Amino acid sequence: MKFLPVIILIGFVFPASRLTGQIKGCTDPVAINYNSSATINDGSCIYNPGTAEPLASYLLSETISETSGLIVWNDQLWTHNDNTDTNIYSLDTLDGKITQIYSLVGIKNRDWEEISQDEEYIYLGDFGNNAGNRRDLKIYRIAKNSLASRSAVIDSIEFSYSDQVNFSPGSNNTDFDCEAFVVAEDSIYLFTKQWISNRTSVYALPKIPGIYIAHLKLSFDVNGLVTGAAYLESKKIIVLSGYSISLDPFLYLLYDFSNHDFFSGNKRKISVLLPFHQTEGITSEDGIKYYITNENFSPNPFISIHQKLHIFDLSPFLGNYLKIRAPLPDSRNNFIISPVPAHDFIRIRSYVDILPADYTLINLSGQIVLKGRIDSEFSTISISGLAPALYILKIGEEKKNSFKVIKE
Repeated sequence: MKFLPVIILIGFVFPASRLTGQIKGCTDPVAINYNSSATINDGSCIYNPGTAEPLASYLLSETISETSGLIVWNDQLWTHNDNTDTNIYSLDTLDGKITQIYSLVGIKNRDWEEISQDEEYIYLGDFGNNAGNRRDLKIYRIAKNSLASRSAVIDSIEFSYSDQVNFSPGSNNTDFDCEAFVVAEDSIYLFTKQWISNRTSVYALPKIPGIYIAHLKLSFDVNGLVTGAAYLESKKIIVLSGYSISLDPFLYLLYDFSNHDFFSGNKRKISVLLPFHQTEGITSEDGIKYYITNENFSPNPFISIHQKLHIFDLSPFLGNYLKIRAPLPDSRNNFIISPVPAHDFIRIRSYVDILPADYTLINLSGQIVLKGRIDSEFSTISISGLAPALYILKIGEEKKNSFKVIKE
């Protein structure tokens, strides 16, 4: 009997976390402060600066010069304008060319800023609010099966912000603008575009048609303006697109979070090498390959940025978390060539097991202008000394792999 108090004391002295072996900390191996002993991600990971640039960029039709949102559905990209246009457009995933136009009858486009989806519906966010004075914020819900039959059935979800009291702040002087949202289970989560604080606030409301108050969940300092969101619920990934006041685009990676507390896990900001681009729409099917669109931006004769579709590979940032590397397109193409078009250099990504590989760069007259050998998975070839033109890059045994290289 005299040993019983000692046993009880031991039970009280050691906390449950020690007994169960649970340790909180940074669980991401690519972070600066990675803790190999941590078993619970506490959201404390810190990262080195990262940059991303597109593998390829494609000019979009002037019909969608104000492209503002993006999803993938039925093997097509879907986008819309943020002006008065009430059409939605399906695009080819290979080059961004318009494949179909769907007219949505009976609704208005005051400022459509985002598109999202679940298994049954497409959602269009008519909630652009640069002046902070709108009292008619809404999200249209379109039944996918009705859209496929060309007889769209549309209803709406109307809302107001739980903490907005000022409805006359002036243009670009409000924290109640919004250009991004995601649909998760039974709810919609808004990510606001905050012109004053350069933060984003997350608001939640039901995804069932009705009139609601969007309740504030939390705010987070992104040091920029959030304009789009791609959500992969099964993988616990959200990637926010946006840009700074000086039009420097960025991506904000949120991953390994708990439930729908999106900022509870890893948070990493990536700079995008597309200066002066108003990146708006973003989507992904696998969490590695991302499609991003920017709208036309031509403020003066010296700056003219046309509407484009960009393709990004985020495997350097998310591949370790997903335990995969981005697949190369097919068994024939054992290489990825970027950027398209190119200026001073081209980058080549290769399967390691087929290296080394010889290459030649040939002009349209059949002359070899460059040649060499690729020895590593990621390599760079300088083309700064070449004249702007179309070239053919041939790589590998008997030069069976051929790629077009456009030098601007």
